[in-house]
Amino acid sequence: MILSALLTSVGINLGLCLLFFTLYSILRKQPGNLYVYAPRLVDKEKSQQQESDDFDLERLLPSASWVRNAWQLSEDQILSISGLDGLVFTRIFTFSLKVFTIAGVIGISILLPINYFGNQLSDDFSHLPNKSLDSFSISNVNDGSNRLWVHFSAAYIFTGVVCYLLYYEHSYISAKRIAYFYSSKPQPHQFTILVRSIPSSSGRNFSETVESFFTEYHPSTYLSHSVVHRTSKIQDLINDADKLYRKLGFMKSNNDSQQNFRRDGFLGLTGRKVNLLDRYEKKLEDLEDNVRKEQNLLAGEEVPAAFVSFKSRFGAAVALHIQQGVNPTEWVTERAPEPQDVHWAFFSASFIKRWIFKLVVLVASFALIVLFLIPVVIVQGLANLDQLEKWFPFLKGILSLTVVSQVITGYLPSFILQLFLSFVPPIMLTFSAIQGYISRSQIERSACSKMLWFIIWNIFFANVLSGSAFYLVNVFLEPKNIPRVLAEAVPGQASFFISYVVTSGWTNLSSELFRLIPLVCSFWKRLFSGKDGDEFEVPSIPYYNDIPTILFFGLLGITYFFLSPLILPFLLVYFCLGYIIFRNQNSGFERQ
Repeated sequence: MILSALLTSVGINLGLCLLFFTLYSILRKQPGNLYVYAPRLVDKEKSQQQESDDFDLERLLPSASWVRNAWQLSEDQILSISGLDGLVFTRIFTFSLKVFTIAGVIGISILLPINYFGNQLSDDFSHLPNKSLDSFSISNVNDGSNRLWVHFSAAYIFTGVVCYLLYYEHSYISAKRIAYFYSSKPQPHQFTILVRSIPSSSGRNFSETVESFFTEYHPSTYLSHSVVHRTSKIQDLINDADKLYRKLGFMKSNNDSQQNFRRDGFLGLTGRKVNLLDRYEKKLEDLEDNVRKEQNLLAGEEVPAAFVSFKSRFGAAVALHIQQGVNPTEWVTERAPEPQDVHWAFFSASFIKRWIFKLVVLVASFALIVLFLIPVVIVQGLANLDQLEKWFPFLKGILSLTVVSQVITGYLPSFILQLFLSFVPPIMLTFSAIQGYISRSQIERSACSKMLWFIIWNIFFANVLSGSAFYLVNVFLEPKNIPRVLAEAVPGQASFFISYVVTSGWTNLSSELFRLIPLVCSFWKRLFSGKDGDEFEVPSIPYYNDIPTILFFGLLGITYFFLSPLILPFLLVYFCLGYIIFRNQNSGFERQ
């Protein structure tokens, strides 16, 4: 890739970022978009008051006040609004900015000039815009040059700085966690463990077995227990009742009584008008009756799992960390999740069944990684015009156009790869959900790990090694040559990853701010139902998708710090955007 192709990609993505920022600064001011851009304020009933629908020119003018508000937000405010998870998430950007600011100073001021003035790569380009990006990498430094000691020295200095910053950040977050733990009230789940694979006993049900076991082996700390029942139908009824309760709460808090009436025909457009408030209250009463009937039918529907509570946290910790029986597949203990975090699907699954599901997920994840190599190969073909002309000779005339070649090599490969990659997070979340976890947080954590490994293997290594079939042959036939192969292949893909940071990093973060899908869904609801808040829930940041992406960009920065320091300014822009945007998201999207 030449420099002008990179600048073309930067221009396209910078224009998209400015477009998203402008649209966001306008749409956030519109009263109808409160549920999209100010969900936490709506949830706290700070924005439930009736707003004026009179025309206001200021609502149609973009402004940057949200940037200032996000910048001025303190960590204590983030902690009170988003909790410890939100604070730690924003600290990732703070840490990354510290690391890559130091790396940028060293890389741009020292390493980049040394790379550029090398003459290892011979080319005929006389103008800077036509310079290959490889001219700015370590590949341009002569083999055995005395200047290479500067790169090694910079790598050691950078490693020492990163280790120190990691130690400081770990100490800071640990102190915050301890302070948060001591400042919060004791919660029931901290005194409780989950026991699964309870062995069946003749003549006794699971409740009596659990009572007998823990009374005998934990007599001084055992308090009580609650056996899990098969309550899938009851859970569905409770979920329906919860949705109706939220609808009723919203309608009663709304001063506009006209919105409580709706036609009962197709899409609320035909039929007679009915009072939705009365209808929902009647449905809620019926659901409560059905729940009571189902609860009376629970006898004999126990599953081999129970929540066991203890008199102290110490007693719960002892029972959690010791093996309860001779057979390690029985009396399996786990930390009890928070009540709102419970995932009920696999409570009745046996140890063998959960193990089989984990094996199936492992095979499916590997198959997904293999299948994803297809778009990776396509992307690498687009990034190499010579190879693309060999595949499609009839495109030679079009590819000879400067603008077309710059767009194809500078923008299109990263865009296509990101398009395919957008389908992966939901798949990984589904894979984690069927592994037998008992809490949603465990599912998201597992999906986060899967996404991280997927990105590292399929975006980093696959792109590095798919540049030439010779590399792949060497890796599989002679594994001892892997370090040498990577040393040759990694610097050669610097231009692709620089473009990837610009396309996937900048534009994706801007689209996170714009929230296109929730905006379209909100508009659709208002268009056909006349209201937007019946089933309103405060959205959460998809950590399982965002954290692996951030870590991957950190990996690119550390890898190419001395190999191709030209990537560092683009990474700094990405982390600055992430710092502002996610602080704004964690603040509750407050409108000023």
